[in-house]
Amino acid sequence: MKIDFHVHTFPPDVVADRERFFDGEPAFRSLYGHPKARLADTETVLQAMDQNGVDMAVIFGFPWKDKEKARRHNDYVLESAARRPERFRPLACFDPTADWAMDEAARCLNEGAAGLGELAVYEGEDEGSALEAYGALLALCRDRKRLVLVHANEPVGHLYPGKAPMGLRFYYQLAAKSRNVPLVLAHWGGGIFFYELLKKEAPETLAGVFYDTAASPFLYRSAVYRRAVDIVGRDRILFGSDYPLLPPSRYEKEMDEAGLSPEEKAALLGGNAARLLGLGDAAP
Repeated sequence: MKIDFHVHTFPPDVVADRERFFDGEPAFRSLYGHPKARLADTETVLQAMDQNGVDMAVIFGFPWKDKEKARRHNDYVLESAARRPERFRPLACFDPTADWAMDEAARCLNEGAAGLGELAVYEGEDEGSALEAYGALLALCRDRKRLVLVHANEPVGHLYPGKAPMGLRFYYQLAAKSRNVPLVLAHWGGGIFFYELLKKEAPETLAGVFYDTAASPFLYRSAVYRRAVDIVGRDRILFGSDYPLLPPSRYEKEMDEAGLSPEEKAALLGGNAARLLGLGDAAP
């Protein structure tokens, strides 16, 4: 079984008329303001999955600042997963720092969300306040035995839309709060996995963290797969395509270029995700 752990999907009316949703949503405008920035509804996602041999996808929306936009988008994701439970696992997405975030998280978990994600703070935000907000959401997921997927990005290098201001210290502190909660740091965790090589503290703090590969072909050389597996092991890395940004085939090509073994590829492409989602062992 091949599982894509990082897929964005939008309601058809957002896909058809994105400009109508820009007001009050600077992050959405930044990421999707260009007409060539792709948006996909779940039918388009299913077609891409079939074309790329993907059996199941973890799907989610956008961290809207507006409560009604977030609620409506989460309803679309939940309803899509309810219609095709053999293909989709839904996560609830919203602005994690909003005063209504906990209520929306609880509502979605009650309605069948597998967890929360991709949670992100794209604008400047007090890190202490953001960490407190994330901590409360992690505690909720600990009680409900659900996972949390968090946007993370490298603190150096070129700028691009969606590059959040939080640094690696923030994600490290988040990991420290995530004990007994499956925490997935997107986009290779911004490179924080390198610090699992430290002799003290960091290996224990990061021991329960998973890393997904979303947007890797845009951000890293293919060698990152070999380095990450050598440092972290093959059991905590999840294939995520960031679709519709990139097709899944790009990632498998880079895994081959990095020299991953068939067993390592099987773990990344589905085995680890199946275990995390409670599906048992799986292989592509």
